[in-house]
Order: sequence, then structure tokens, then C-alpha cells
Amino acid sequence: MKQKILAICLASCLGFSVSGQAMAEKVLRLNNTEEPTSLNPAAGFNLISWEPLNNLVEGLVRLDEKHLAAPATAASWHVSDDGKTYTFKLQPNAKWSNGDALTAHDFVYAWTTMLAPETASPAAFLAYPIAGAKAFNEGKEARPAIKALDDQTLEVTLEAPNVSFLNIITNPNFAPVNQKTATQNPKWHAEAKTYVSNGPFLLKEWEHAQSMRFEKNPHYWDTNSVKIDAIEFAMVNDPNTSYQMYRTGELDMTPSPLPSALYDKVKDNKDFRNVPQAGGYFFRFNTNMPPFQNADIRKAFALAVNQEDIVNYVTKQGRQPSYGFVAPGFTGPNGKDFREENGNLVKTDTAQAKQLLQKGMAAENYTVLPDVTLSYINNPSDKKIAETLQHMYKEALGVDIRLQSIESKVFYAKQRGLELQFSRSSFVNDYADPYNSLESFLSGSSMNRTGWSNPEYDKLINQADTEADAQKRWDMLLQAEKILFNDMPVFPLFFYNQIYLQKENISGILRHPVGYIDLKYTTIN
Repeated sequence: MKQKILAICLASCLGFSVSGQAMAEKVLRLNNTEEPTSLNPAAGFNLISWEPLNNLVEGLVRLDEKHLAAPATAASWHVSDDGKTYTFKLQPNAKWSNGDALTAHDFVYAWTTMLAPETASPAAFLAYPIAGAKAFNEGKEARPAIKALDDQTLEVTLEAPNVSFLNIITNPNFAPVNQKTATQNPKWHAEAKTYVSNGPFLLKEWEHAQSMRFEKNPHYWDTNSVKIDAIEFAMVNDPNTSYQMYRTGELDMTPSPLPSALYDKVKDNKDFRNVPQAGGYFFRFNTNMPPFQNADIRKAFALAVNQEDIVNYVTKQGRQPSYGFVAPGFTGPNGKDFREENGNLVKTDTAQAKQLLQKGMAAENYTVLPDVTLSYINNPSDKKIAETLQHMYKEALGVDIRLQSIESKVFYAKQRGLELQFSRSSFVNDYADPYNSLESFLSGSSMNRTGWSNPEYDKLINQADTEADAQKRWDMLLQAEKILFNDMPVFPLFFYNQIYLQKENISGILRHPVGYIDLKYTTIN
């Protein structure tokens, strides 16, 4: 009997079935579309970096199937009575892919490095709830309040209670970094042979701008939950080529989103998937420029737009028209979805739009509406949407607007500088919390880009930032969004979604509203 068990174990270790046949390697084939900006957790702050990072590295917590923060490299945590100090206990068997023990000191090193002014990390602002983090990032303070109490215990103290803190640190930018490796080789993250990770997979091969191969990490603390052997990433930026690769079996899943030209062709395919993404496409009014200093005129322009027609006949990607700013998918302490609870805050009403335009013009003593220019980024999708709005304003309000196409870098610079009168925009959540959506419109925020300011809104958002009572905080955010739409410095068009094709034999991929995918539980049948 012992000999039989030994034979089975030996066969499995060598990659053979008990019958002696080679066991097929289970490889998931994906397309990352582009070279990651960086696989250094402190620097990779975009989707093309997050998706690989989320599977190579792992922070204290990760999002579960309900999109809530769940234990990961931290086995457990305790929050102080005042809601400000978090004490995390690490998994006792947490290791790096090179076999090194993973310690709390690696988290202190990683987070402090991310916040260091010389790192210039685009993710640093996410850590600002931590006491001293903002000041440290600005070079004004010696250290943030991140401390290793011992090898297995990490203590983090916040400036104030923050209900969203655990959600924030699910972002891959809060993963640890092997301090010994990074200090010996500052470019450890640039090549596969020097890359050290702590997540479900390790980086085996990296042909820059061409492909990556991940393999199951045998040192991962929860390696028994990982069911596939490897992931092979292509880097093909053309969606039509990617679609053909899927059809020929070179890919098991297409990137999201599929181009609108393919939507009608594949939407009824058994492999088609359509899931929400936290964020959306919207428009900003510059409230410092006539005629949009007037709230009624802003509301008129918002109510004249038919979001449903745009998603059905213009964008054609199975998207949901948006009648509020916060996307669906965020569940409150009361068990209710934020979007459902707050309802439709702006919806097409051409009759009311005409009345509001007349009211606003009378208040401003306009006999003729000042010229309006809608600016958009120079691409076919934005152009089609802008032309549709131009037609809707002519038909609903009798207003002729001018369209202005601008190259993306110039566009964003002008929008940040409040040089655009009326412009397209977009937002994707950095972490899973409605607060992240609404904080953009605080007075003076670099993300505001409208010139709008409302003291009551600012008060609610700032109170929500430090409110320890989850339901009170939730109610503050609901009220703040209503104020935003009562003043209407922005209006939404549609919520983003993830539309893609996935082979029927693939299951267990977690797609979160915040965008990046989790491949830890993937199975191939």
C-alpha cells in the first residue's frame, strides 16, 4: 500500500497521471493589450498594470466574490475603539516567491517607499488617510504612522476613523515589497529573473511589449486554492486582432471592452459576458464661463440629453444609461445598493429643459444665449457622442453648439486649467467605495475641473471622510450626491461596463466593479 501511495505522489510531482500519461498543463491565455507601465506596486497605477499586479502580488486584504475586503496576506486584524488604529496579523506561512519569509517590515518598506516624495508615486494620495502620510509625501514630516510591532504584526494609525480604509488597501498599490531584494537591486521589478512576488502567481517570463508568463507560486500561503498552472499574457492592442485570436483559440478571453462594431455581432454568443464597472462617462460644465455660471442653464443642457438613445444607437456596447454619478455595485450597511437607493437624479425631459433654459436666460438678462463650445478628445467614439449631443441640443432647445476636437494631452491640460467651457470626461473608481466617486467634486480638488463650489457639499463629504458610524456616513454620501445634481456642474451619460468573450470551460475569474481581475480561483475544465 505504501508503495502505491509513493508511486501516485511521484507521478503527480513529475506531471504524470497514475496511468503514466502526461498531465496537461492548465494554462489560461489572456491579452493584457499593452506593456504594463510598471510591475512595481508603487508605480503601476493603471489598468494595464493593475491586472497583472493583482495576481502577482497581494496586500493585507483582497476583494472577495461580494467585492468586499477579505483576509489575504493579513490573516486577521483588530480596530481600536476610536476607529483609528488597525493592527494586522500576517499569515504565519506568508513567503515570497524566492522562499524568503514575508514580514510586517516588508509592508512598512513598501508603503513608506510609495509615499516618499522622491518616488513620485501616482498612487500615494490613496494612503493619505494614514496619519502623517500626506505630510510625509509632501516632504514635511519624518515618517507616516506605519509600524512593524514584530515580524508578524503591522500597526497602521489613521488621521481619523475611515470606514473605507480596508477597501482602499485592496488596491494592488498597497502590496508589500521584499525589502532585502529591493535594497540590493532597485530595478528588481523590471525583469522576470529578478522579480519577487508574494501573490498566487510568480513572473516566469517577460518579453517586453510582447508577452508575459505567470506560473503558480509554490510559496504562496494559500497555494492549494490556486488550480491553474500558468497564465500567458499576449500584448496586442488592436481589438479586432484580439478577437480573431480568441476565435482561433489563441486566447481564452478577450480584453474588455469589445469595440462597438463587434457588439451586435457577438452579443448573443454563448461566450458573451457583460458585467458592471465602477465608473462612467460624463460631461463637465465650467461654472466660471457664461452661460454655465447659471444652474438652470446647466440643468437645461443636462435634461435635453437622451442617455438611453446614446447607449442604444451610438455607443452600442451594452452599457447602462446613467442618471446619477455613483455607479451601481456599492452596497451600504443597510444592504441597499447606492445607485438604487438614491434613484434617478437627472433624466431626459425636453419640456422642462426648455423652461429651465428660458428661466436661466431671463435671470442672466440674455436675449441670445452666449456661444457654447463642446470640447472632446480626438477619437471616433468621442466624436460620435459629441455630434449626437449637438443634434439633441438643436432639436430639444433650438441651440446650435460648436464642437472642438483636441488631442488628449492638450485636452486634459486645458480641462485641468479650467480653459474648457463644456467638455467630456470620465471617471473610474480607484477603490470600492462611493466616497471615492464623490470626493472629486470638493471645492479646490484637482479632480473637480468645473469651478463649482458648494459649502454644504464640502461639509458632507468631509464629515463622511471621518464618520465612524457606517450608516450615518452612507446617508451623508447619498445627500451629497443629491446636492451635486441639484447644482448640476456635471451630468452623466452612461456607466462603464466590461463586455468580453470567455470560453465556456473557464470559470472562477473574479471581476470587480473597480476593474481589475482576480485569477486566484480560476479553473479550466
